[in-house]
Amino acid sequence: MRNRNILAVGMAVILAAGLLAGCGSGKSPGSSAPEAELKDGKYDPSITITIAKQQDENAGKYINGESLNDNVLTRWGEQNLGIKIETTLLGGDASQYNTKLRLALTGSEVLPDVLPVYDTMIMNDLIESGRVKEITEDIKTYMPERIKEIYKQYPTTFNPVIKDGKVYGMAIAPNLTEGEVMLIRQDWLDKLQLKAPTTVEEFEQVIVAFTNDDPDGNGKKDTYGFTFSGKDSYNTGWVSDPVMIFSAFTGKHLPRQWYDDNGKLTYGSIHPGNKDALAKLRDWYAKGYLNKELATQGAWDALSGFTEGKAGIIIGRPWLYDSVKDVEKNVPGAKVSAYPTILGVSGDKTYQSAQLNDGVFMFNKDFKYMEGFFLYYDKLYDAAFGTGDFQYGYAQGYDFDIVDGEIVFDPVKFNKPMEAIQSVGKMAFTKNTPSVSPAGKNYYDLANGASPDSGPLLAAAAASQTTKDGFAISYENRDTLLPNPFNGPPTPTMQNVWEQLTTMEQETFTKIIYGNEPLEVFDTFVKQWAEKGGDTITEEVNAWYENAKKTDVMSLMGLK
Repeated sequence: MRNRNILAVGMAVILAAGLLAGCGSGKSPGSSAPEAELKDGKYDPSITITIAKQQDENAGKYINGESLNDNVLTRWGEQNLGIKIETTLLGGDASQYNTKLRLALTGSEVLPDVLPVYDTMIMNDLIESGRVKEITEDIKTYMPERIKEIYKQYPTTFNPVIKDGKVYGMAIAPNLTEGEVMLIRQDWLDKLQLKAPTTVEEFEQVIVAFTNDDPDGNGKKDTYGFTFSGKDSYNTGWVSDPVMIFSAFTGKHLPRQWYDDNGKLTYGSIHPGNKDALAKLRDWYAKGYLNKELATQGAWDALSGFTEGKAGIIIGRPWLYDSVKDVEKNVPGAKVSAYPTILGVSGDKTYQSAQLNDGVFMFNKDFKYMEGFFLYYDKLYDAAFGTGDFQYGYAQGYDFDIVDGEIVFDPVKFNKPMEAIQSVGKMAFTKNTPSVSPAGKNYYDLANGASPDSGPLLAAAAASQTTKDGFAISYENRDTLLPNPFNGPPTPTMQNVWEQLTTMEQETFTKIIYGNEPLEVFDTFVKQWAEKGGDTITEEVNAWYENAKKTDVMSLMGLK
């Protein structure tokens, strides 16, 4: 969380200049203001960089009278780097943000200098519009060495923004994110004398007991085993995720994701093992082991059954514990523990979607302060490296404090106590801030005897035990994370029929689970998927894949 704070501010600073300028120049057309120069790591006079920003569910929270364009991070950037950040395009959820980006693209207004983009279709449209900057030489010239080393690890993240051998963007803070773990009501396990499940059979035994054996001891049959979201996809990739059950029967062929099967990409949702997974979920749903409203509950909505003390298991990334731990306050005696996901029917591990980056940065074609962007971006990494101005966090009294000479991360113990850490990064334009190693490594190192002698390790040591356990487990099982090998723009046929195909898929899976259609409807879905464009899409996706494999991304940018 600390890393997210600075990144956003830096980006905001960068973006403000171009928008105010009307052409990304940092000054109004015809202005006689002196040209800004970078002297000893600071612009004189200050520049303004305009940004677009998508707020997430925790954004827009400020203290000390601060606001979107005037807060502890924006002031830091101006004072230390001579870079002012101004957010000029603001969106709420992903849909609203994408709509605003598209309106800006198709309208006559000036685009911000720095554009975080999360939709591959919009990335492609921005490139085709000619309104974003080709940054191949900027990367060669201005990207700091320590950041180059990070990008070298994730060359495929450039795929969506490469066209005709030119680079039109770069991944936002590329890194292998944390994997998912099972969060289980430990007090229920203990009361019913059960162990955490490690197989499908054991998982079923636990959710049966959590549903039928009165684990909360109130004499009522008002609990159930497993809560997850089935509203938009059966592979959420982060919280309230049921993909473990599908993977138990399909292995690495995950729903809504492509998989490299001996050099050819295949679509996971049509794998025959999904039929067995749906049969299992159908049976569990009919017997009351699952949340009854799963088809209408989004990822965050599905948490309620767990936090209210009605559901016994939920699956998500380790930080999910911080979002559901209120159950330990709401329900006397409640205790949540983190466990690895189960094994599949073949005895292999179950697999999950891997996220390597959260969107890409793209830049207004007239933006001329790329050196300033990289200066700021590099500073944002200080928190991840535990160096520079952000050795312990982004702002004292916000995400850390120094109390009687000790570094403190518990907000209740701050000199001015707060109920929760102020996530300074949520003030910024990116949803996540930089990391420098696969997520969870600091927790894993601590669990294996490392001394908390740096900012990142100190912050990890201050986390709750359940969070620490979860991150250590996820890091240890990082081999179960599968990046989607298809991350390019939608193919021609996808643009015409993909929405209909995914809608058909979602409705079919849900109707089977709910018992509204026979299990054999899955076979019909697979046949119709192929006939209605799926086979053509598969050919197009593989053509893209072959071309992507031939492109030497690192050589293009001089990163080898």
